[in-house]
Amino acid sequence: MSESLLDVQELETIFKTPEGVVHAVNGVSFDLKEGETLGMVGESGCGKSATMLSILRLIPVPPGKIAAGKVLFFGQDLLQMSNEEIRHVRGAQISMVFQDPMTSLNPVLTIGRQVEEPLMLHVGMSRSQARARAAELLSMVGIPQAQDRLNDFPHQFSGGMRQRVMIAMALACSPQILIADEPTTALDVTIQAQITDLVKRLRDELGMAIIWITHDLGIVAGLAQRVLVMYGGFIIEESPVSELYANPRHPYTIGLLGSLPRVDEKERKRLFSIEGQPPVLYERPASCPFAPRCKWVVERCWQENPMLEPVAPEHRVACWVNTQTGRSRS
Repeated sequence: MSESLLDVQELETIFKTPEGVVHAVNGVSFDLKEGETLGMVGESGCGKSATMLSILRLIPVPPGKIAAGKVLFFGQDLLQMSNEEIRHVRGAQISMVFQDPMTSLNPVLTIGRQVEEPLMLHVGMSRSQARARAAELLSMVGIPQAQDRLNDFPHQFSGGMRQRVMIAMALACSPQILIADEPTTALDVTIQAQITDLVKRLRDELGMAIIWITHDLGIVAGLAQRVLVMYGGFIIEESPVSELYANPRHPYTIGLLGSLPRVDEKERKRLFSIEGQPPVLYERPASCPFAPRCKWVVERCWQENPMLEPVAPEHRVACWVNTQTGRSRS
């Protein structure tokens, strides 16, 4: 797990709206190693999905625009590829499972047709070969009587089954990277657990790398090896999972973890609530974007946006205050 599959450098994405230019992604940098599962967490609107859509060049233009940065995949910059070149990366080498399977699946095409399409497009299979492989894929993701379900339409599947179909489509061409954009959000807790276990099993069997986007730190705990915490279009904390849960260092991360109910505490405690509202990013923040909501805020937070700095092995935080001591960082 030493070699980086994906290297994102200073990625910036904006959206032009009638109210002004929204700075959705502000200089995001991270890497993804072979076989690694990377969790990306943060509240709605913090830039998680916009970052992933930018990587695959799926941002609608207009109103969106990738303003700066590099996305290196095996040394090639995805942002500099032609439309034809990036089409051969999407689905074949980097696949994405979207948040709402009902809007991602075509309602007028059969499930079989939609699973077969990437196999014929990227792998060069004949229709009969693709159909046989589609049945195998549906069976692999736990859909019973898979051969018989190929002629069904999306509305004939439950929410959990539709999400399994999306995973089967994403895995059809054996990609090196699977991006899962909150794939369990609209599902009940039991189905969430089934989908998460399914992805873990397939990851171990196929050896692919995963980026799992969510606002649920509980899911990340049992799935990822490393976590990125986003806020206001910035990565504000990066850490191995065990270190993040044991020693969260950014005030926002501390707030997120404090809002989770704990089953290992003997005394019941009131869950923590982060006061205030997320920032409206019509201008790229020059100060810390979390400052208006932070109880550790100091004067420097209003004047300068901190960079990610190491605080422990493989653990970096963007904060002017040491939250363990309460003292300002030099």
